[in-house]
Amino acid sequence: MFLIPEAKPLMWKPPMIVETNDRQNCGIGFLKPHFSVHRRCTWLLIAVVLLQIFLLHIGITAQNGLRSSPLTTETSSVNTLSVGGECPYGKIFVYEIPELFNAEIVKNCDSLNPWYSRCDALSNYGLGKSAAAEISNFLPEKLAAAWYWTDQFSLEVIHHRRILNYRCRALTPESASAFYIPIYAGLAIEKYIFTANSTAADRDRHCDMMLNWVKNQPFFKKSNGWDHFITMGRISWDFRRSRDEDWGSSCIYKPEMRNITRLLIERNPWDYFDIGVPYPTGFHPSSAADVVNWQNFVRNQNRSTLFCFAGATRSSVKEDFRSILLQQCAGVPGSCRAVDCSSNKCERQSSAAMEAFLGSDFCLQPRGDSFTRRSVFDCMIAGAIPVFFWHRTAYMQYSLFLPVEPESYSVYIDHGAVRKGTTVKSVLEKINKVKIKNMREKIIQHIPKLIYMNSDQGLEGIEDAFDVAMEGVLRRSIERKGV
Repeated sequence: MFLIPEAKPLMWKPPMIVETNDRQNCGIGFLKPHFSVHRRCTWLLIAVVLLQIFLLHIGITAQNGLRSSPLTTETSSVNTLSVGGECPYGKIFVYEIPELFNAEIVKNCDSLNPWYSRCDALSNYGLGKSAAAEISNFLPEKLAAAWYWTDQFSLEVIHHRRILNYRCRALTPESASAFYIPIYAGLAIEKYIFTANSTAADRDRHCDMMLNWVKNQPFFKKSNGWDHFITMGRISWDFRRSRDEDWGSSCIYKPEMRNITRLLIERNPWDYFDIGVPYPTGFHPSSAADVVNWQNFVRNQNRSTLFCFAGATRSSVKEDFRSILLQQCAGVPGSCRAVDCSSNKCERQSSAAMEAFLGSDFCLQPRGDSFTRRSVFDCMIAGAIPVFFWHRTAYMQYSLFLPVEPESYSVYIDHGAVRKGTTVKSVLEKINKVKIKNMREKIIQHIPKLIYMNSDQGLEGIEDAFDVAMEGVLRRSIERKGV
């Protein structure tokens, strides 16, 4: 369960200004026998020593208690002081915004969705409940421990936890290259987009309040928002309502949002300020060994099926493309494995799709309700090679995270060709085993960039999806500033 903080953070204060004469008297000479407590430098040095002792104590306490402490903007604010590593692209300052924009939203997890509670899904800092017991029947125990029932819309909570402990977090706004606004915009609108009698004002309320707050911040005024960013844990189109009676929020169309960078699980390819980031999957390793062991596991899998498809038909869609794929799959049972995902079977604590991905060379990835789908990342993490039918499903979405050459890790079959009679099997069976092995290896090498680690500060020497996203934001910021 998401908790509300009890402790307040250490507040940053301007450094003490020491006059020139005092600096000259504050060398090691103060240790001489004529030491006097009346000298200003003596008091300054005593204060500095005491402050260092205090910060060291707080840092150790925060490090030891972090996993059981509540997640808020203030969590472990001094813990980053002891974290090593360089920050070549600068640092990120985290705004301390009112809790109604984040902690209170998750605290009310029982009422976020009109059909079921979201508390389990948002527990454990957004990773969800452990899936180890349910999937240990087909995964080794040491690998199953790194798996969780993670909700695809939990990214805002996952990012918030990591950025509070990020090694390149700035503790003062003056030292920052970029500014993070920790609002859970996607979770805030979930209650209203699925409620028939909700109003446009309901769906825009949190965004409007956040923008009214941030537009008065001095560093926002200074850059007009160019170096600010937020995580919006849904697809871009959920925040692009043009008319009051339409779906979603109009947050992205607000004037103050014009220059703010948005991290989304699906971007608008024609909007510079949208950055597509991987959907959260269920794999969250907590050590480098977990990552390597998983990579070796998927590399050595016995894959008896040529291709698979996990999905459901859309009866409301005319000439539904998924129906065509399922028909083709049913026609070649020895070469294709289908997983029925109707009634959200693949979203709610089901391992059937993962078993299919692990046992197949290729996985079919048509567009979902939008152009992207979480299944793309589930498939690749399992070492299966994705087959795309629209460029916007991946190639125009996740350039920071995927290999540069699409053909090195995926297969593209135009959806129009399939509608005209091209069969998926006829295309895939022409790809030789050496090519398949090389494509799988390329995917395996990129697995770290597609996942979110179960670690407050990430893993030394391994960049996950969060690290890649933060570096991308920082590089944008300094490039804009011409640094």
